[in-house]
Amino acid sequence: MKQINGGVCAAKGFTANGIHCGIRKNKTKRDLSLIYSEIPAAAAAVYTTNLVKGAPLTVTKSNISDGIAQAVICNSGNANTCNANGIEIASEMCGLIGKELGIPANNVVVASTGVIGQPLNITPIAEGIPALVSGLGDNSRLAAEGIMTTDVKLKEIAFEFSVGGVPCRIGGIAKGSGMIHPNMATMLVFVTTDCAISSQMLSSALSEDVKTSFNMVSIDGDTSTNDMVSILANGLAGNKIIDSLGEDYDEFCRALHAVTSYLCRMIAADGEGATKLLECVVDGASDDTNAKIVAKSVICSSLFKAAMFGADANWGRVLCAIGYSGADVDVNRVGVSFKSEKGTIEVCRNGAGVEFSEERAKEILLCDEITILISVGEGDGHAVAWGCDLSYDYVKINGDYRT
Repeated sequence: MKQINGGVCAAKGFTANGIHCGIRKNKTKRDLSLIYSEIPAAAAAVYTTNLVKGAPLTVTKSNISDGIAQAVICNSGNANTCNANGIEIASEMCGLIGKELGIPANNVVVASTGVIGQPLNITPIAEGIPALVSGLGDNSRLAAEGIMTTDVKLKEIAFEFSVGGVPCRIGGIAKGSGMIHPNMATMLVFVTTDCAISSQMLSSALSEDVKTSFNMVSIDGDTSTNDMVSILANGLAGNKIIDSLGEDYDEFCRALHAVTSYLCRMIAADGEGATKLLECVVDGASDDTNAKIVAKSVICSSLFKAAMFGADANWGRVLCAIGYSGADVDVNRVGVSFKSEKGTIEVCRNGAGVEFSEERAKEILLCDEITILISVGEGDGHAVAWGCDLSYDYVKINGDYRT
């Protein structure tokens, strides 16, 4: 497997575009994106577990109930959530783009992101769709820009891999910076691949993958109303279709996880107000489930996140988060170390502090990427979670997000 360029356009048969149509007041911000497959593709998606769901999720779930889609349309600047006519608007978006592309409206994945509870005007979308379609091409970056809200950094990645000796490609774009504490996925992620795989196996692969990828990301503890991860697989690579478990399915799952885990790191590093990417690696748990509970609890701790912002090696906050996590852990066997490009420093062994240099710890924790290494026993359980530090700017960004 090797990393390649192209994002969602890396796979054969996929084109994309992103434009400013007028949903957002800032004309320098793209606010409407499209991904298109030249042939119908197997489709799967996972959605937020928040009981309050954006109308586009309801429409998408219905549209891809047959496991088929050919296009993805997404707007930013307005979440189309808690609107009386939300379903109508989301359905109309599908109808408009379907007509322009010459495909059935129910072969469209539709998504929205932005402010909740604000009416979404269909007019700028309708007026922008002809330009959106006419500009389709190798424009993954434009599509990635069009789905951004408070994101600072564009998020895209692609890999080439092999299934049964046949080269295949997979790529993805994502948006996500705040309101991220998913229990299925995180914010909006769109993945494309030319690998031939049945919609049933595609759904299985995605559902399993998010357990160790997007479900292990937390920025601020808030689960969005519009979280969705969707994937389209058009089969143009020409491999023998993956319709059952086996080596080919495993290869596909590895490639999918390469994309999703990369996007997880990008989302965590770009958290609202973030100055540092935090990666928590847990080993030695009784099983993976307990390891996940520990890793996610540490990443979610506001006190620990604040300590990382201040480059303070306050390891007691790590143990505190482990203690209230609910995981089955012997706290007297916990070990903690902090690691960055400047080196590694042990701060806790067998549930108690060890002597260490505060100056050396500060040097390590001032780096942009910090790994928290936690050992909780002698089992085989392993997990990784991603998050970011908690800075003053997080409050500034969200204090007037709507106005």
